[in-house]
Amino acid sequence: MITLELTFTPTEDRLEARPAHRQILERLHGDGTLIAAGPWLDDSGALLVFDTDRDAVNRVIAEDPYYRTRGVTIASIREWTPIVGPR
Repeated sequence: MITLELTFTPTEDRLEARPAHRQILERLHGDGTLIAAGPWLDDSGALLVFDTDRDAVNRVIAEDPYYRTRGVTIASIREWTPIVGPR
């Protein structure tokens, strides 16, 4: 699995890009690529958990303009091995 952590700064660009981004997330969740995604409670960023490899996550990032939107920064991309839960 791969985790993707984002940090946010308050910008109108990010808020305007969010609906299209969330549609992409729904598609990825529907096909099993994305396990879970959501913002931190304080809206300072978000965490996404993918059930795929790093190359596939890189393609997701390249194809979704949200990740290049002003106010969105990729803080980390890490491989993760869950001990409890799906997998």
